[in-house]
Amino acid sequence: MGTLDSPGGPDSDAAKMYTLEDIYNRLDSGAAGAQSTFTEPAAGPGTGTMHTLNEIMDKSPAKDDANGAATGDVASGKTFWGLNVAAGEWGLQTGTAAAGGGAGVPKTGQTTKDADGDDGDLEKGVAWPVPRFTDNGDGTVTDNLTGLIWLKDADCFGLKTWATALSDANTLNSGECDLSDGSVQGDWRLPNVREMQSLIDYGSSYDALPSGHPFYNVQSCSYWTSTTYALDTSGAWGVGLNLGEVYSLGKTDTNPLWPVRGGQ
Repeated sequence: MGTLDSPGGPDSDAAKMYTLEDIYNRLDSGAAGAQSTFTEPAAGPGTGTMHTLNEIMDKSPAKDDANGAATGDVASGKTFWGLNVAAGEWGLQTGTAAAGGGAGVPKTGQTTKDADGDDGDLEKGVAWPVPRFTDNGDGTVTDNLTGLIWLKDADCFGLKTWATALSDANTLNSGECDLSDGSVQGDWRLPNVREMQSLIDYGSSYDALPSGHPFYNVQSCSYWTSTTYALDTSGAWGVGLNLGEVYSLGKTDTNPLWPVRGGQ
């Protein structure tokens, strides 16, 4: 709590402050405003142009921790007003995505060199943010590289056919699978093949996810994606969490699913 002592006389520099009108204009148009000393009002209440506190609140940004930008959605080094989930604070954040709105192919994660000019030697691609993942404490995990929000429990539904996996992902909501994020049916979905691949660390195997990840119940088998196999539409692409392999699976086969939300 601030001091109740006067910083100075009414007409002193120490007593200069912004008015509520300055705050309203800052929120409305970005106007800089100017601190000034106290002056006697020219008119009584109700005859001036002062905005009410309700009008000022209407101009303030609304908290959006479901669809608002995450650091991975905003170019690295650029600032934006948003929710820092890890700290539980609403304020100025700094983006982590590659310049150009996230353009560019991320690093694979492989760092072991086997030959000159190989992936482990050159390590080309957009660097992974540190930390790579943020545990949001509500049953969800944000990937700070892609901005995607994943279910923390990687095997809530067990083995399902492709059609059932789509339905289970689309109807997931807060209160299920240890979720307390306020999500509703339609917020979640089955990831496409590129989104599922984005989790893979090609420098790891027999749990081909980045080390130190916060997920649990990760299965060492192929997970469904929402992407149909174009050569034979009775199949869909799957991504193996054992070695990071990608191949077609029959849609009537049963495999685990890992719901995601967010994304472009």
